[in-house]
Amino acid sequence: MKKVCIIVSQIDRAIAFEWTVEGLSKQFDFSFVLIGKKGSFLSRYLKEKGIEAYEIECSGKKDALRAVWKVFNYLRKKKVDVVHTHLVEATLYGLLPAWILRIKRRIYTRHHSDYNYKYSPKGIKYDKLSNWWATDIIAITEQVRQLLIERENVSPKKITLIHHGIDTTYFKNQDEQGIRELSAKYNPQSRQPVIGVIARQTHWKGIQYTIPAFAELLKTHPDALLILANASGDYEAEIDRMLAAQLPAGSYLKIKYEYDTSSLYKLFDVYVHVPIDEVVEAFGQVYVEALAAGTPSVFTLSGIALDFIKDRHNAVVVPHCNSEAIGKAIAEVLTNDSLRSTIISNGREVVEEKFSLQPFFDKLSHLYEK
Repeated sequence: MKKVCIIVSQIDRAIAFEWTVEGLSKQFDFSFVLIGKKGSFLSRYLKEKGIEAYEIECSGKKDALRAVWKVFNYLRKKKVDVVHTHLVEATLYGLLPAWILRIKRRIYTRHHSDYNYKYSPKGIKYDKLSNWWATDIIAITEQVRQLLIERENVSPKKITLIHHGIDTTYFKNQDEQGIRELSAKYNPQSRQPVIGVIARQTHWKGIQYTIPAFAELLKTHPDALLILANASGDYEAEIDRMLAAQLPAGSYLKIKYEYDTSSLYKLFDVYVHVPIDEVVEAFGQVYVEALAAGTPSVFTLSGIALDFIKDRHNAVVVPHCNSEAIGKAIAEVLTNDSLRSTIISNGREVVEEKFSLQPFFDKLSHLYEK
């Protein structure tokens, strides 16, 4: 049985790793290196499952060398066959020692698209180093694959296209107790309708265009509630300024993090995800999750949405950076019962067809065995 070490950074919970462990632990001997704060939800989950989780405290560049050294020693002792890294710090701190140790299979999943080209040009050199150290790169969408080839000169032979998979039953099944508990926690006054956003508060997620759209909705739906989940990030101060300036107190709620995302989607009458262009979202897991949960959605097209979202078929599509269009789309989803029913039904169907877990497991295990 091959030994596979998965290295991730700055993650509290990412349910995809739980699904991977459940689906592939009979085929591979997994261990994890978790870089960031100790005591995460993921570390507790792994220990409950009897899977080794080596935690490295790390809170920035000042801890980089120490983290690399600790990863190096861990990999040398474990004698793993495969190293698979996720996210920027884990990829840099994990691939370098794996390359020094000449571990034969060194994989990283490219979770970002052209972010560094737009916002952090210094990061491009680290992406290119990661490309060099890796024997294999997982591109999560075709546009990420094209970026790697065309802008970073990566050989196509080094790249494998693997879309994220999801456990559709996790989002489809109704946990009525969980929904009631979250409703009492986040919407005790039973305000309606509820407009939901689950997105880190950074500029390219486009939340700044949803706030004016919601302000317009309040004119016809004065009891509406805007819920902003995952409400932290480098654009948080600007989002807070806009909320205070444009929305009345009590009409919006910020949630730093909610573990029960399945029930959270069920609180929303409309879900909104509006990245600012087609390229900046590398994948966009929330596109898939919202449709799997049966939450009617308003989207701009970015990342994986370009491959499967069709306007008025499985969601309502609006132009990028257009608050007026977002507001009109939300209002139509709320009032047009036929449209709402259509996009819910077709959304669930396309997710079942394109993003079930088994194809994801098959492609990942093939790469590990290669």
